[in-house]
Amino acid sequence: MTIRSLLSTASLALLIGGVSVAAQAQIAIGHLADYSGGTSDVGTPYGQAVADTFAWVNKNGGIGGKKLNVDTNDYGYQVPRAIALYKKWSAPDSKVAAIMGWGTADTEALTGFLAQDKIPDISGSYAAALTDPEGTSGKAKPAPYNFFYGPSYSDSLRAMLMWAADDWKAKGKPGKPKFVHMGANHPYPNAPKAAGEAMAAELGFEVLPPLVFALTPGDYSAQCLSLKSSGANYAYLGNTAASNISVLKACKAAGADVQFLGNVWGMDENAAKTAGDAADGVIFPLRTAVGWGGDAPGMKTVMEISKMSDPSGKIYRPVHYIAAVCSALYMKEAIEWANKNGGATGENVAKGFYQKKDWVPAGMEGVCNASTWTEKDHRPTTKVDLYRSKVTGSTDGDLNDLMAKGTIKLEKVKTVELPRKPEWLGW
Repeated sequence: MTIRSLLSTASLALLIGGVSVAAQAQIAIGHLADYSGGTSDVGTPYGQAVADTFAWVNKNGGIGGKKLNVDTNDYGYQVPRAIALYKKWSAPDSKVAAIMGWGTADTEALTGFLAQDKIPDISGSYAAALTDPEGTSGKAKPAPYNFFYGPSYSDSLRAMLMWAADDWKAKGKPGKPKFVHMGANHPYPNAPKAAGEAMAAELGFEVLPPLVFALTPGDYSAQCLSLKSSGANYAYLGNTAASNISVLKACKAAGADVQFLGNVWGMDENAAKTAGDAADGVIFPLRTAVGWGGDAPGMKTVMEISKMSDPSGKIYRPVHYIAAVCSALYMKEAIEWANKNGGATGENVAKGFYQKKDWVPAGMEGVCNASTWTEKDHRPTTKVDLYRSKVTGSTDGDLNDLMAKGTIKLEKVKTVELPRKPEWLGW
């Protein structure tokens, strides 16, 4: 063997060794995104933000010098596809340290497996069933490895009903206000249904039979005529914005005089632009303390993260993008803690979520609302910030311009501090 071939062999061995060391010095994360399914209208900005945040983390040195190996998949909001991906991510030879999840149906389907395999999942579902880590409430199965950022769907609806009860009194209306739950017959819109109807009854509302409409946009004139004839005063929209827009437009055309209450995915700046004046006045919860371009120190970090997929910095990012940045950075800091305390295994990452109280990720001051997870209670917050969408003119044109001119506004209405009732855990 010549000197040159010996050197080549040695170089190859070093290269192979380097590759294996590099492969070992990575932390694997699974990422479920809906870019093409029934919730893709809000899943697209959320998923983009998760991808951008982890790309930004890698650009800035990763976690303890280790790069995050993020496996992003568009699963089209289909539970079987989510389960197939989970099987890949939980396989012993390629086990991920954590999952950035998405929908309610798939997250709830995976809850038992996550606990068994000790893989934490910070989901885009805020179903209250995911908040009881030990299953002590008896209302949901134990979900020790499920996390999310923001108030649960149930707590958000409770807060909106409290606002609605005050609104009814302030208007001096006679008799009992009427409340109706609207949405697809699906785990996500149904997640807060029982809790909301119980709260409405407790607050003195007359609870009407629910009205069903699909997760996809369509002609919902029939539902709006039913809504109008029912005499409903307050209606909860449990779907994402795309199908809610269809309802808002149809109900405006039908002349239904109803105060709509949107869930956290049910209204945003893009929806207000598309729905136009039909979106004026919708009340909905906001997970972050500010919207895009808001006055907060942490907005500088959000803008830097946004440049990972928009170097121009010109794209307007809706509320879901910013909430996803918060979610991903909570996950990043939990992994960071795990990496320093025994290694970035799923079990250690889950423990990382319990290390801080009233926690805001570094560099996100004034953007992410403070969150606290404990081993007995995975409700990160019971504070709900309620906003109203305001539309005052034509919504044709660029969203940046419409927001800058104030044609579309998200105005804060009220902050509701809910009691952390044990009987509301998991429900």
